[in-house]
Amino acid sequence: MRFDELNPKRVFKYFEEICHIPHGSGDMKRIADYCEAFAMARGLKYHRDGANNIIIYKSASKGYENADPIILQGHLDMVCQKNDDITKDFLTEGIEPYIDGDFVRAKGTTLGADNGIAVSMILAILESNEYEHPAIEAVFTTDEETGMYGAASLDYSLLSAKRMINLDAEEDDTVTVSCAGGSNFNIKIPLTREKRTGDYVNVTLKGLIGGHSGVEIHKGRINSNVLAGRFLNELIQKSDASLVNISGGDKANAITRSTSLSFCVEDIDGFNAIATDILDSIKMAISDREPQFDYEIETSCNGVFEPITKENLKVLNLALNILPDGVQQMSASSDGLVETSLNMGILYTEPDHIHMQYALRSNKLSELEYLEKRLLVFSDAFDFEVQTDGKYPAWEYNDNSSLQSLYKEAYKRLNGCDAKVAAIHAGLECGIFSSGIKDLDCIAIGPLMFDVHTTSERLSISSTAKTFALILDVLKNCK
Repeated sequence: MRFDELNPKRVFKYFEEICHIPHGSGDMKRIADYCEAFAMARGLKYHRDGANNIIIYKSASKGYENADPIILQGHLDMVCQKNDDITKDFLTEGIEPYIDGDFVRAKGTTLGADNGIAVSMILAILESNEYEHPAIEAVFTTDEETGMYGAASLDYSLLSAKRMINLDAEEDDTVTVSCAGGSNFNIKIPLTREKRTGDYVNVTLKGLIGGHSGVEIHKGRINSNVLAGRFLNELIQKSDASLVNISGGDKANAITRSTSLSFCVEDIDGFNAIATDILDSIKMAISDREPQFDYEIETSCNGVFEPITKENLKVLNLALNILPDGVQQMSASSDGLVETSLNMGILYTEPDHIHMQYALRSNKLSELEYLEKRLLVFSDAFDFEVQTDGKYPAWEYNDNSSLQSLYKEAYKRLNGCDAKVAAIHAGLECGIFSSGIKDLDCIAIGPLMFDVHTTSERLSISSTAKTFALILDVLKNCK
């Protein structure tokens, strides 16, 4: 089956085109050009700002001229992850989607259905003159995955609507009505290096499941950066190996799947035996949660290297094994809802410092601030340099939402059962939009997706059709 045979055809046509355009976070120009060209070709008024956010306006259909306008919103960027055997350059090459039964997947990479399918559904609505709807303000934001920077920089005076459908949710039987706020917390550990002669050995921890640090943080998936701390702690007690570099992850909001550590060692056979024994023990211990975990030990050459000092190694080991990671608190008012968490998604070594970046989340502002203070207390004790950025507000529940009622009515009409109503621990741009537009009535919906932010990401074709029909039904009844 080909993409042009899928239904709704126009939605999947646009999705296939978007997949072929490089559009990882921070690389927004080409996808913004695509949206701008779309608007120009159809004579639709649009606005593009310096952050490459795009707003496309479409007039109300006949009979809806007096209806209040509505915002349809999604983000343009995707999380770029690839398997170890994939050589794709995300800056120059697009994603290779393929059809697998009821799912769309990508060859060895993330798919980018988060949030490319939202953009595709909105473009299909903007293109057609067959659908009934009020005036539409379609908003495509940038760099959502790295801190919602596009939404934070948007000029909200360009929008007149007081109701919004965000299409960045991932369960087709659920309407999301509240989400966590969050921030990025960066720690720089200063270091000095010393010259040492020996063999260069690289140890790679790999094969972990990974996942979205909001949606899947409660599933017990192991962060490879944290696991590297476990390995390092045992290793330095049994070996005189010196650490040269450590690196894991490049997205703060993805649970890290692979981390590499390089060492300078004098006794290569002794090191390999010790490291293998530790890693085999770890592999057995976590096999019930991470059955695909594996490791690789490679020796490259003998020479003179510049590892970090033993004193720096002790501090790094302390940080990796003491600083919190994962779920910190569950909600007392919503069963099963993670209230506060953090994820060390990025870890890498520079010549003069080690950089650690955490994605912090909480549905309570006070708990988010407390989590930041906990990290700050530790950092201050060792004079680490810290920086907080990418802060976004929580989206609070609105118990008087007419849009929520419209959606639930449409869902029951089309599916014969009630939609679930949920708050989520992941961050959504609804919080920023609600801060920028007074009294905004907002819901978040989306088709069924699995394992977003991982190379196992997949999008349900039938669910996309179901969600698209729901959107059209809601728009039809927005009078």
